[in-house]
Amino acid sequence: MRLIDRLPKGSDPDAVFEAFSEWVTERGITLYPAQEEALIEIVSGANVILNTPTGSGKSLVAAGAHFSALARDQVTFYTAPIKALVSEKFFDLIEMFGSENVGMMTGDASVNPDAPIVCCTAEVLASIALREGTDADIGQVVMDEFHFYAEPERGWAWQIPLLELPQAQFLLMSATLGDVKRFEEDLTRRTGRPTAVVTSAERPVPLKYEYRVTPLHETIEELLQDQKAPIYVVHFTQAAAAERAQALMSINVSTKAEKEEIARLIGDFRFTTKFGQTLSRLVRHGIGIHHAGMLPKYRRLVERLAQAGLLKVICGTDTLGVGVNVPIRTVLFTALSKYDGSRVRRLRAREFHQIAGRAGRAGFDVVGYVVAQAPEHVVENEKALAKAGDDPKKRRKVVRKKAPEGFVGWDEEVFNKLIAADPEPLQSRFQVSHAMLLSVIGRPGNAFQAMKKLLTDNHEDRARQRRHISQAIAIYRSLLAGGVVEQLEEPDDEGRYARLTVDLQEDFALNQPLSTFALAAMELLDPSSPSYALDVLSVIESTLEDPRQILAAQENKAKGEAVAQMKADGVEYEERMELLQDITYPKPMVDTLEGAYEIYRRGHPWVADYPVQPKSVVRDMYEQAMTFSEYVAYYQLARVEGIVLRYLASAYKALQQTVPDSVKTDDLQDLIEWLGELVRQVDSSLLDEWEQLQHPETAEQHTRIEEKVTAVTANERAFRVLVRNAMFRRVELAALEKYYELGEMDAEDGWNADRWADALDAYFEEHDEIQTGPDARGPKLLQIERETDVWRVRQVLDDPAGHHDWGIGAEVDLRASDEAGRAVVHVTSVDRL
Repeated sequence: MRLIDRLPKGSDPDAVFEAFSEWVTERGITLYPAQEEALIEIVSGANVILNTPTGSGKSLVAAGAHFSALARDQVTFYTAPIKALVSEKFFDLIEMFGSENVGMMTGDASVNPDAPIVCCTAEVLASIALREGTDADIGQVVMDEFHFYAEPERGWAWQIPLLELPQAQFLLMSATLGDVKRFEEDLTRRTGRPTAVVTSAERPVPLKYEYRVTPLHETIEELLQDQKAPIYVVHFTQAAAAERAQALMSINVSTKAEKEEIARLIGDFRFTTKFGQTLSRLVRHGIGIHHAGMLPKYRRLVERLAQAGLLKVICGTDTLGVGVNVPIRTVLFTALSKYDGSRVRRLRAREFHQIAGRAGRAGFDVVGYVVAQAPEHVVENEKALAKAGDDPKKRRKVVRKKAPEGFVGWDEEVFNKLIAADPEPLQSRFQVSHAMLLSVIGRPGNAFQAMKKLLTDNHEDRARQRRHISQAIAIYRSLLAGGVVEQLEEPDDEGRYARLTVDLQEDFALNQPLSTFALAAMELLDPSSPSYALDVLSVIESTLEDPRQILAAQENKAKGEAVAQMKADGVEYEERMELLQDITYPKPMVDTLEGAYEIYRRGHPWVADYPVQPKSVVRDMYEQAMTFSEYVAYYQLARVEGIVLRYLASAYKALQQTVPDSVKTDDLQDLIEWLGELVRQVDSSLLDEWEQLQHPETAEQHTRIEEKVTAVTANERAFRVLVRNAMFRRVELAALEKYYELGEMDAEDGWNADRWADALDAYFEEHDEIQTGPDARGPKLLQIERETDVWRVRQVLDDPAGHHDWGIGAEVDLRASDEAGRAVVHVTSVDRL
């Protein structure tokens, strides 16, 4: 029976608690004392701050809170820090309450937003709170992972609802909150409700701690021998996690029977990328990798195999601490210091406990283990001393290895202090923005009084409040000067002393904030231009968040090629270094886009919070006619291929959602279809989830390891573009006379570098060059003859004279293409027509 079917008539607290408890009992679950205490406080109407360890059932308390709100006929919001967790909770709550009662808003997806239960990111809730304040129809707020309140860039979004929604009941949850006295007092003052702090240091599965000075390899082997697997080996870079996993291949981690079961569960799962092929070898050996740079389907595969108890060791990063469902018995820290983006520092108590808390699985383990490795140079010194034995002379002769320069070390004392330390108090991260002022000005009432209260009654100290006030005044003056806001001498009918002179797009702060700028910029483009489709793409890409790792790789590649060319040209070192300062990643239409943005910003000042960011990732891939794997290999992005895919999926969704059908030319529609199919064939889970959100009642819950694979040839329009790109890739390489690369692509079909060179020498005897402009890659120069299992194609070369008398012939194997998820092309000829 679904939980919604247990909903009692009326909102009597005892009846609500009893109905929920019966449902829990029927599922074979016994409430922990802290869960029971929190639920009693919630049904009685109090705010609750739930500060209990990982694995203590906070999600069940959240479900009870939603149940209680529905009994009172209130709208209840659930927030989480990342979209993946919001989506996961959305589907979980659908099972409990039915699809008609659950909605979701994440900023790029909105499903059933008027439902009585809404799952959203903290930023979405903060935007609603600013826009509607006490008029918001929100009776309850459940904030998961509330320690994100202290995140430097995003913490403001966890604070705003506390300030602006006094009508709501709050449930704040985390395993690492630290001292919450000020939150308890502040919530009670603002909401007029009592606030209960429910804490429990007692874990359902207690932890044992150990500090090791043995080599990491030995430590892992001993943990395996002592039946302390699954082991999560925590690294603080993705590269280190991948390298460690491969180094562990020398250990016989799994039995023959376990390896056979792994192979059976994997079945026909497609490992389509270079990293995927590495992962395939690892998981079949019983070793997993888990970090944010992986393709989603690979991360899910590792999670599924771990949940089946088949992965004994998982090497990953500290992202494990953000609600990832990987069952583990032992957490092994390879270090107790990390680079945080600006400096190397020791782990904070909150970070340590957030990761360590993942050890031990309720219902599976009676104890969890947390092990910390000594620094590598300390381990080597101990090994050398052990080899010297007890002989004082030999011990004195041991040359002790020093710590690397800049190393931030730790020892057993640091480890013990982290174990004993409470998480640090959460620090306020309040911020002022154009969107904040516009939201407050746009709602009924006196915006000056509302902003004064917001700026002086937040959680900041007085000095920071004064800085925020100065910033808010400066933003308000810019809005007045831009004519976006006008000040009134007398209040209007809704009590406003200032009002907006423009209509904000609906949910302008919730969706892609520059989407309206993109629409305006498209009006500057010429649909008859050969580059129109790619220019529309560049407009869209300029509104997307920068994928830093990809752009850094592009810039490094450009600088490397520039240095090689300058050396060949004899440019001196000092001049080379000076010239390199001007080389960056590709930015198509940068002057046009930045100029258009400046003009647009004058009439729409809120976009100042979101600068336009010209870049070329999708366009770069399309213009170079590369497959996903080729692009990842070209820029050496194997360790972050998941980030590449997420960016491509974001671009595809933005093209689908933002570009009106009226401006989609055939070329642009081809490009959109190509991009969607490319993403789907690499990893369909991102688009499948997005499409499932539109029909949650029919969404299939993913319980199998097998991935959902769609035949690449099923979408003929997209497949035709894939074939065209595969052929044009060969044209581009031929134009550059890169015979080695051509030979690498086609050697299996007998077309090695020498054969390509011989064939193209004959072409270059007649023509000076092979052109690669828009006409060269257009559909008119690709001839296709369709048969049942094969397409026979001919890519006509675009010669300067326009004779079009040479071409590359090939066969496209349709069945092989479906298996590979890309166009499988076999070159058959390079000759005159």
